[in-house]
Order: sequence, then structure tokens, then C-alpha cells
Amino acid sequence: MIGSRQEERAAQAAESISELVSSDLVAAGSNRDVAQESDVVFVAVPYSGHRDTLLALTGELAGKTVVDVVAPLSFQKGHASAVAVEEGSVALQAQAILVESKVVAAFQTISAQDLLVPDKLIDSDVVVCADDAGARESVMGLSETIVGVRAVNGGGLENARYIEDFTALLLNINRIYKAHSTIKIGGI
Repeated sequence: MIGSRQEERAAQAAESISELVSSDLVAAGSNRDVAQESDVVFVAVPYSGHRDTLLALTGELAGKTVVDVVAPLSFQKGHASAVAVEEGSVALQAQAILVESKVVAAFQTISAQDLLVPDKLIDSDVVVCADDAGARESVMGLSETIVGVRAVNGGGLENARYIEDFTALLLNINRIYKAHSTIKIGGI
């Protein structure tokens, strides 16, 4: 299910994804509808709308696993920079707002364009951070259903800021090399 504040935008996104996979697998609705119907919700919004989006869905997300993929970034002349977040990271901000949810930080370092290609080999690690061990393990398992992805336990949410900030570096490397760089953690 794909949600948006504007249902028309969700429907357009669902239609474009339906061209890649069976249309029976894709549905659209308002953010509120999607949050109510889902057990696991991925938050993929620009950082500027992160807080307001979560505040509007606090009740609907209570008791659910919320996977926050947002990295706090700003862009000037094509250069990405990390933005300081008052709570320490976007994931910690999410947990401060969604006190009754299990927040997990993951997927910030994988290209969204690559994730849209079914069965594409994505030779990458996904660092998964969460204070709730069960939610972290669940998202790690979900991550490894993506061809080529290895999930890495990144510990608690306090570590999410390092991955969020690292995203700016990867985007700048991508711009320099015109690539979709990812990360691999060696030695484990």
C-alpha cells in the first residue's frame, strides 16, 4: 500500500509501480488509511515533512513497526549535506513522536531507484537500527528478501544518525561517479 497526503498522488505512484509488478500487489490510499491497514509502515518522505507527517499519524501508528528511511539532507548546487536534527537523528525524532510505536531506521543508503526494480541484484548491506530487538530482527529479515542485500545489526536508534549522515556522502559520491553507490561492512 502506498500512501500520500493527496490520494491522487498515491494512486499515481501505485499505478507506476503496478507496471513493474503484478497490479494485484499494489494499492493506494491516504496516509491515514495506509497506516491504519498496515502492520509495518515505511516512512519515505522529505525530511522537511517528516515531523508533520508523523504527528498526523500518531494514533494510527500506535503498536506498529515504523521503518524510517528518511535522511535529513539539504542540497545546494547539486551537493548534498547532512542536516542536524534536534533529537540527534530522524529516527530518534520519530521515536520521540511515536512513543507507542517500534521505530526502526533502515534503507537510507540504498538507491530508491534501485529498490524499484524487481529482482535487481543490490549488492549492499542495510544497517538496521532499533531499540526494540524484535522489530529490528523482523526488518533485518525483510531486508534480506531483497536479492543481494545483507542486513547488519546497527544496534540502537542512537546509532541511526551515523547512517543518516553517511547518506549525504554516498549521494555526493554518486554525483561524482554518476553511479548508485552503496555500503558493505567488512569483517563480520
